[in-house]
Amino acid sequence: MTAAPRPLLVRMRPRSVDEQHRASSPLELLVDLTFVVAIAQIVQQLAHAIEEGHAGETILPFGMVFFAIWWAWMNFTWFASGYDTDDVPYRLLTLAQMAGVLVLAAGVPTAFESGDFTAITIGYAVMRMALVSQWVRVAVSSPAHRRSAQRSAIGFTLVQVGWLLRLLLPEQWAIASFVVLAALELCVPLYAARKGEPSWHPHHIAERYGLFTIILLGEGVLAAVAGMQESLAERGFSAPLALVSLAALVLVFALWWLSYLHPSGELLEARRGLSYRWGYAHYLVFAALAALGAGLESAVAATAGHLEETELVLGAAVAVPVAGYLLLLWAVHRPLGDREPLRAAIVLPAVALVAAAPLAAPAVGVAGTVAVIAVVCAGLVAAVLVRERAGGVRV
Repeated sequence: MTAAPRPLLVRMRPRSVDEQHRASSPLELLVDLTFVVAIAQIVQQLAHAIEEGHAGETILPFGMVFFAIWWAWMNFTWFASGYDTDDVPYRLLTLAQMAGVLVLAAGVPTAFESGDFTAITIGYAVMRMALVSQWVRVAVSSPAHRRSAQRSAIGFTLVQVGWLLRLLLPEQWAIASFVVLAALELCVPLYAARKGEPSWHPHHIAERYGLFTIILLGEGVLAAVAGMQESLAERGFSAPLALVSLAALVLVFALWWLSYLHPSGELLEARRGLSYRWGYAHYLVFAALAALGAGLESAVAATAGHLEETELVLGAAVAVPVAGYLLLLWAVHRPLGDREPLRAAIVLPAVALVAAAPLAAPAVGVAGTVAVIAVVCAGLVAAVLVRERAGGVRV
């Protein structure tokens, strides 16, 4: 038997929030590849800043550019969770969004180095036109979701006009205007939800966030390899290079393990009202992982010597993101209550140990510092497993 032909156009009605076996579509995974490019750009820019000795000056630009990348991914992900029809118009509009993401990625270096958000804003305009078109389809096709879809379409359009007008402002208004517009972006979904909660699938959202976590951890692996290449070219193979490379791999693996301990899908299913707080808080969670990628690249490259930054700062470039990630991961999932695998009694001491690790960098070197952080994170995984097994709970 031959499969029925795919319909060219279907009405864009909300998908069931309890659809069985809902998983990421191949199209969503393809879109993620465009975000891989954008994230690789920002990780590379931050790593170069760390290695050149002006890491502190780049924290704000990093936060601004990463917000642009993260929010573009959020817009696509949450809409797809509720209204993915996979018909021809949906696919073509998604293609337009992918093109916008690539334009955004191309603009990351100039935004990071000089604060010029022109390319990022143009990329956003392309993505936003496609997204608004999708919301218009929902408004036309779904009477029950019409008011909220209209609010989303109008709200995102008005904020996008604001981003375009921002390009005309003098440089001294750049940061303030960015903060205001970013806040308005975050308010649009809340404003739309007052006329009816948009559709989204809790387990699908949890899976999508998990996949984005893997993308960010993958950037950490890629960045470490880039640093290894630089070190090999400068000094060849050495014991510090072997140590820091192995430690970086163990660290990434431990963080992956910890991130998948949480039944986020069940949390969102039981408490849908937490969705905005949970979803928005992941900006900081994801930013910490992106910063870790840059820190690992710099730490591995440090085995080649002659970097501008001190060992203390290079160690902190790994320790601060890891400590922040552990703390945020625990805080975001605290609403799980007794089902939360990461308890304060084991997380907070681990955070303190990781945060203090750079103090040992002058004695043990950058490679030794990364190794200490990796051991602490691996120990945290072991502690969680022991506690859960003692309690008879499978993790």
